[in-house]
Amino acid sequence: MHGKSVRYTEHRYPSRDGLSLYYRDYGAGDDVAVCLPGLTRNCKDFEDLASYLSGRWRVLTPDLRGRGRSDHDPKPSNYNAATYARDTWRLLDTLGVRRVALIGTSLGGLISTIMADQQPERLRGVVINDMGPEVPPAAVNRILQYVGRTPPAESWAAAARDAQQTYGLAFPDLPDTFWQSHVRLYWKENEQGKPVPDFDPAIGDALRKAQSALKVLRWLRRAGLLRRVRGVPIDPWDAFHALTMPCLLLRGELSDVLAEDTVAKMQLAKPDLEVVRVPNRGHAPLLNEPAAREAIDRFLVRLG
Repeated sequence: MHGKSVRYTEHRYPSRDGLSLYYRDYGAGDDVAVCLPGLTRNCKDFEDLASYLSGRWRVLTPDLRGRGRSDHDPKPSNYNAATYARDTWRLLDTLGVRRVALIGTSLGGLISTIMADQQPERLRGVVINDMGPEVPPAAVNRILQYVGRTPPAESWAAAARDAQQTYGLAFPDLPDTFWQSHVRLYWKENEQGKPVPDFDPAIGDALRKAQSALKVLRWLRRAGLLRRVRGVPIDPWDAFHALTMPCLLLRGELSDVLAEDTVAKMQLAKPDLEVVRVPNRGHAPLLNEPAAREAIDRFLVRLG
């Protein structure tokens, strides 16, 4: 037990290539939901949501490889969505879980669509938090600029200021006290006792290299020469079209990552897509907002 409102057990499981990966297990029962975090985040992002849902659902919250308490990968090229999907299937297979609901924030949403493409019969439904098959170039460039390049902070107060400077536009109504506690979810102390982001900096380098390679892959896709790499569609729209199961899309109204015109295209591609906009939030909603929480509640009740 970790505090009054957060109850979970801690576990590890081996990836297919020998890494030790960490996850938390909330609740019990046959109805299972898996929460997948964003690019540089970890399972702590879902503490509130998992605790809230655990009375009705068993909730699994893994740290993706290279984040939090999961091993860092000695081969940074493995830091990609195909690998993360494979790791998540490995977790479910290790536990003998046949069917699940997925709740994915940002990168976690992309992983969810890949999993829907790979084994649709195993997904009861998918919640995508502020991610689509297209990301505006300005948002991509913003992310590429800072991922893996944040130096250690001199203190936790300085780390909170750094987080607020980086993400404050996405959460304009939150006080300084929020940032002081929030930054501890995805930063840790290094051996010198200074706060640092809690992920392998090589993730940033891998992402920047992948963006260069993606240009070539997209050309091959357009030329009709190649559609998949490592079992994953090159075009994220191909994965999105595999979402035959119920799907809820949350969009932060201030988001620069999920544009409204992309939402419109997603609705055309999947007419039964439920879309809920979260007021006064950018990328990505925290999932404790009333609009987000109520939408997830309704969605999961329908799946039940």
